[in-house]
Amino acid sequence: MNQKIIDLTMLIEEGMQTFASHCHPIVEITQLGRHGIENRETKKIVLGTHTGTHIDAPRHFIKDGKTIEFIQLEQINGNATVVDFSSCKDKTEITINDLKKELEGYSCERIVLRFDWDIKALGSSRYYKDHPYLSESAATWLVERGCKLIALDTPQPDNPENGFGTEKDAPVHKILLSNNVIIAEYLVNLSQITHKTIQLIVAPIKIKDGDGAPARCFAIEGVFS
Repeated sequence: MNQKIIDLTMLIEEGMQTFASHCHPIVEITQLGRHGIENRETKKIVLGTHTGTHIDAPRHFIKDGKTIEFIQLEQINGNATVVDFSSCKDKTEITINDLKKELEGYSCERIVLRFDWDIKALGSSRYYKDHPYLSESAATWLVERGCKLIALDTPQPDNPENGFGTEKDAPVHKILLSNNVIIAEYLVNLSQITHKTIQLIVAPIKIKDGDGAPARCFAIEGVFS
């Protein structure tokens, strides 16, 4: 079977969109080594643990939660089920019934939620304010069915109205991460995937005590085991 590799990772660059908070620094890339002077090229990069395509470790919201270096690669890499919600309107809540319909007969171990949100909203204020999201009951339903990883092309799985600084801050994050379900956010190019089942590769930077980490993510179609 022919293989197709699809890069699901945002390009890290100065000026890229980041969450507007002191908790999430803007990207800075500074030239250090130069050809013709040091005779080698090197750069200094300033970015956050949740910049661009990245994973959330449980520690992100759970005080004593597992950190990046203790996440087993077997948990976040392997066969994954792609769930196509690209026809959803802004701020659509994904319910248990929505998931049951799309996942019937498929594994819930690793799921990829496709909204095509990078195409629809990346670079605009809508990206953070209007994205679809999982209901709390849907998140619990996935936990109960043994989900280990949720990957999505939105900035988060929570209702954007339940975000930073609100009274009900990130309940879906807390449901998932408290049960050691890893979240991969800010994916791109999910529209290029044509198979329902893919091999998903998620390779986060190994940061000591990391609450999250930028990750190179890609899908391989045509390889199943």
